[in-house]
Amino acid sequence: MKVLTEHFKEVEKRLEFPAEAVILFEKIAKRIEDSQFFSARFEEARNLVLNHEHGRLDEALKKLNKLAVLYHIKNYSLHMVLLISLTEDVLARYREQGISEEIFWESVNDLKYKFKECVECKECYGTFVAGWNSGFICLNRFALGRFQFEHNEWNHDDFTTSAGVTIKKGDKTVGFHIPSSGVPLTDEVRLDAYKKAYEFFKDEIREDGNIIFECGSWLIYEDYKTFLPENSNTVKFINDFEIVSSEPRDKFNDAWRIFAKWGYKNPKKWPEDTSMRRAFKKFVLDGNKTGHGHGVIVFDGTKIVK
Repeated sequence: MKVLTEHFKEVEKRLEFPAEAVILFEKIAKRIEDSQFFSARFEEARNLVLNHEHGRLDEALKKLNKLAVLYHIKNYSLHMVLLISLTEDVLARYREQGISEEIFWESVNDLKYKFKECVECKECYGTFVAGWNSGFICLNRFALGRFQFEHNEWNHDDFTTSAGVTIKKGDKTVGFHIPSSGVPLTDEVRLDAYKKAYEFFKDEIREDGNIIFECGSWLIYEDYKTFLPENSNTVKFINDFEIVSSEPRDKFNDAWRIFAKWGYKNPKKWPEDTSMRRAFKKFVLDGNKTGHGHGVIVFDGTKIVK
């Protein structure tokens, strides 16, 4: 099969991968093409993702892991080659459904963020969370402004916001995620994303004219407000939400998101080269627990309803 297509090269160019990474990914693509066995197995993995309603990306990645061992290739690099190759098929799906290519390329940018994380955390060109991309491939998750949004439904007990909006189990919501793009979470950036998502997910607008945005993240744990500056973008972001739950965790499994490869080490070894890193390091070394928050934003198309 043909892996190293013009589209493959276009993705590499748009994502601004370093030259060494481009050489590596294209070398892997050529090795796939030049081996009948490798090509057939790679195509099987692609078909697992593309030819099933919800995709079977995790199963495909397990097949690639075996091939990576056989061909002495790092599995994270081979995973990235698969994902790049799949973007051409995803683009065709966007065109079939009349979704703009601008949204497609913004969504593909997630590969850039995952590439950067892999370099910083694993010191390897590729992605160590390839399974995350299933939502993009199945056209359930889309990058709209600063955030990534997806179709969702409320799977919790009924919840009534301070504005009197009740969310019942089974109600449609729009879930969203915060990619590591590095773009500051300013008031303008956040509002722009909410507006774009409101326009895109018109089918999720309730009879009262509101959309319910739903997010679960380590970043919206309420206790962070006790040590981060009140005017910081992170605190302002937390304040966008009505917090449904905020739970401490015994272990800070998301430390890598702030400290990269050092996040896997003892907190005493965490770097202090940014204000965020200094604040979190002090918070943890002072004996405090990090945690996870789950919240909702009621949005009427122009503003947050509280």
